[in-house]
Amino acid sequence: MFHWSRSIPLQERSRAVAFVFGGLSVGSVAGLILAPALIQHYGWESVFYLFGLFGIAWFVGFQTMVEQEASYAEPAANSSNHQEEKSQGSSLAELDESVKDVPWRAIFKSPAVWAMIYAHFCGSWGHYTCLSWLPTYFSEALNLNLTEAAWVSILPPLASVFVTNLAAQLADKLIASGVETTTVDLGLPPWEVVGILTAGLALSSFALSGLYCTHQDISPEYASILLGITSTSGAVPGIVGVALTGYLLDTTHSWTISLFAPSIFFYLTGTIVWLVFASSKPQNFSS
Repeated sequence: MFHWSRSIPLQERSRAVAFVFGGLSVGSVAGLILAPALIQHYGWESVFYLFGLFGIAWFVGFQTMVEQEASYAEPAANSSNHQEEKSQGSSLAELDESVKDVPWRAIFKSPAVWAMIYAHFCGSWGHYTCLSWLPTYFSEALNLNLTEAAWVSILPPLASVFVTNLAAQLADKLIASGVETTTVDLGLPPWEVVGILTAGLALSSFALSGLYCTHQDISPEYASILLGITSTSGAVPGIVGVALTGYLLDTTHSWTISLFAPSIFFYLTGTIVWLVFASSKPQNFSS
């Protein structure tokens, strides 16, 4: 995030962010394609084992790449083990000091920061709960089998991939033209329900061109810190929201009360809070 805020021009930032975070939707599509076959042939545990191995492999590959880049950047004079350990110790000390120097009080006093925190929470609530429970909804409420439900569940994240890129192109064009960055169960047949859900979740991808760019806009220096703060709030619905949806479903036996009503509430209130309090104007948290 810090690298983006420093190296990517403002009028190209939405496309860069959309390209990276669009991987969330691509991963959702891949998971929904692979999971039914794995469950049918090897049991539900295989899904967790396989995706967990993918995560470990990605981590090892990413860590290796970072270490290689770091070794290329080291001066020849620091090639000895003693000097390398000294450099690592110095870096850790500098990191500790830099964390202490973060103006936490000023950051959490900013209404714009709280708008980002709440918007990230609200967007993640809809994303995680729908991603987790829509296959079950399609299976139980629309009477689709496991494979059919999985294929139908692909449609929302697949649509999000395309909408994300369209939204990013639009946002960058608006910024380049001078527009301020801040401005920028219902009784229906099954396939109509699928269409509405797909369109609604796909449109939520416009958040990538707003929320995920604002961290860099208001403070390039603390963009990574801000993303860490809002991402923490965005991770909560993945734990609380998914479990609460299941509890409400078991208690009320209503998909409207358990899944759709909370998602609508958070999407609407998140939008209102964002429109009222969010800002992309640079803020000096150090003053």
